Amino acid sequence: MPGLIGKKIGMTSIFSEEGKNIPCTILEVGPCKVTQVKTEEVDGYDAIQLGFSQQKESRVSKAALGHFKKADSTPLRKLVEFPVDTDVVLGDVVNVEIFEEGDFVTVVGTSKGKGFQGVVKRYNFKGVGDATHGQHNRLRAPGSIGAASYPARVFKGMRMAGQMGDARVKIENLEVLKVLSERNMIVVKGAVPGAKNSYIIIEK
Repeated sequence: MPGLIGKKIGMTSIFSEEGKNIPCTILEVGPCKVTQVKTEEVDGYDAIQLGFSQQKESRVSKAALGHFKKADSTPLRKLVEFPVDTDVVLGDVVNVEIFEEGDFVTVVGTSKGKGFQGVVKRYNFKGVGDATHGQHNRLRAPGSIGAASYPARVFKGMRMAGQMGDARVKIENLEVLKVLSERNMIVVKGAVPGAKNSYIIIEK
């Protein structure tokens, strides 16, 4: 199984055997239900669709309700596809036990939205006391952006003020420090994108 859907619970820290204080994140992982099995013959590729987090029937369309009933499942809030070539049966339940302590995982989530921000906060321009990029009396301004009569436009990708955060972020090689099977939780070393209770995808 290549991964599971989960939820970020929050951050804490634990002490290693050497006495070091290690920052870590607690993730609720699964149990996830196999709601669809896609095959090369029918769909053109091999994959499975996993569902996570119960929700009321009244909040689901009739089409989606029929989709869940095929898998003998109650309505689920979050659906994610994973490429897989192993034998998986529709309606199977996959839980946190696919992970072991010492594994390295990749976590995908949506970072916290920070709204419209200037270049000092968004790109760490020097700003006050170390004015850069051509400004002389506006201490948090971006200053010159380098264009003149040629090329008479602003190049794509120029570092300027704009929307910050609220983007899909992938963090690789996070070590699994603990697996709490009875509570469907794992503890990973380091930080994970997103706010508390936000959905994340954990890939092996």
